[in-house]
Amino acid sequence: QVHVAESGGGSVRSGGSLRLSCTNSEGIHSNDCMGWFHQASGKEREAVASIDAQGRTTYADSVAGRFTITQDTDNNTLSLQMDSLKPEDTGMYYCVIRRWCLERYTYWGKGTQVTVSS
Repeated sequence: QVHVAESGGGSVRSGGSLRLSCTNSEGIHSNDCMGWFHQASGKEREAVASIDAQGRTTYADSVAGRFTITQDTDNNTLSLQMDSLKPEDTGMYYCVIRRWCLERYTYWGKGTQVTVSS
């Protein structure tokens, strides 16, 4: 029923940019909480960017000023613009959707790989 999918990952040089996209089979809604998680090899998964039902955004200190999360409900897409990429940004990026910002309705994508070389 619910299918969350990410796209846009790839390999770039340090300082380059990528734009990740996330879609939900049931749509992207402004009253949802949504976010992006990053998991580097051998490390725990951590939230890097999120947006709540009021449109307020939150960023991890490690990506603040470099990453931007946006939602486009018309195109049912959640995006993560990643600029000034660093090697430590390398890893899997996962999209997560919380319908009505309720934890019990949390849905994850399978992830997309990002590799940043020096």
